[in-house]
Amino acid sequence: MGRDRGDLQRWPWAVDPIRRLDLVTASGARTLVSSPERYFSDALGDVRLRLSSNIFPLLRLLADGEIHSSRELSAALNVSPSVLRSGMRAVEKLGLRVQGLRGQAYRLTEPLDLLDGERLARLTPPALAVELLDQCPSTNGVLMDRARGGVRHALVVVCERQTAGRGRRGNRWQSGIGTDLTFSVLWYFAQTVGRLSGLSLALGVALVRALERLGYPGVQLKWPNDLVLRGRKLGGILVEVTGQPGGPSTVIAGIGLNLRWSEARSAVVDQPATGLFEASATVTPRTTLLAGLLVELHSALERFALAGFAPFRSDWLRYHAWQGRRVTLRIAQRTVADGEAVGIDDDGALLVRSARGVESFHSGELRLAGR
Repeated sequence: MGRDRGDLQRWPWAVDPIRRLDLVTASGARTLVSSPERYFSDALGDVRLRLSSNIFPLLRLLADGEIHSSRELSAALNVSPSVLRSGMRAVEKLGLRVQGLRGQAYRLTEPLDLLDGERLARLTPPALAVELLDQCPSTNGVLMDRARGGVRHALVVVCERQTAGRGRRGNRWQSGIGTDLTFSVLWYFAQTVGRLSGLSLALGVALVRALERLGYPGVQLKWPNDLVLRGRKLGGILVEVTGQPGGPSTVIAGIGLNLRWSEARSAVVDQPATGLFEASATVTPRTTLLAGLLVELHSALERFALAGFAPFRSDWLRYHAWQGRRVTLRIAQRTVADGEAVGIDDDGALLVRSARGVESFHSGELRLAGR
């Protein structure tokens, strides 16, 4: 037991609550790589890896899917074989499959595409500061904490493993390690909160444009903030806004995008969903994909700050998945509209034609009629 306590002190993820590596490129872009979680032992002193522990140094060694000897891994992490075995059990609890070779070597059964902070820094616009977290409860939550303390404009937080991601109306956002992209952008606007209508729709347009440029056509938008592919949910946008009555406003836009999907994941969500790579022969590295999304989002945020939603409206209508379809809009479990989705107005409100005529709505849960 005494030996395990010594190993605990030497674990590379037994770190201070925030450990950062600043990566600065010639272009001036910065990526902050942080590990905000602590590795800990239980009250009896047995070393245990729990799901809240940061085991990403181990994951990065295994990510290539190649065989690594126990001696190699133990030396790289400066831990004993018994602690290494505990680490492997923790990796499996995360849903990853580890193949052990008589206790002498280990490998992941499939390679793991983890984000590359240095490459991300080279590919993202210099105006953005990107903070890459191994794990966190929610990227929106992290940015809210940063905003309360006063942080720079155009800060992005990306997380490999979100443990309590949120969608609209308090829904849980399911994500996996290496299978999705989950990130949030903090942006300060001079405008009041009321002048930011349509922002989530504009960001949806930016994401679809980026995916088209990256070789993924066919992604559509569902009002107000979902991305869909072949009728199944691909991703979502959660925009949270705070500000003074006369401005300025602080916006935190959280984005989740499914890349790989499985039947096991379908069992824990309440609607049909899919992953970007499921219907495509193209599998873009997650780092490249994220950088492409950030380039387009940065451009869209700058344009929205100058001109609002109007420049995005025509493209949104072009990408609208349910244009001309019969829909039902519900607010607080009550149906408020049942008719044809005929588009959106200049500030992003949904337009529905029914027996009452054409009405506009700024919020609600939209479904195809009869579903």
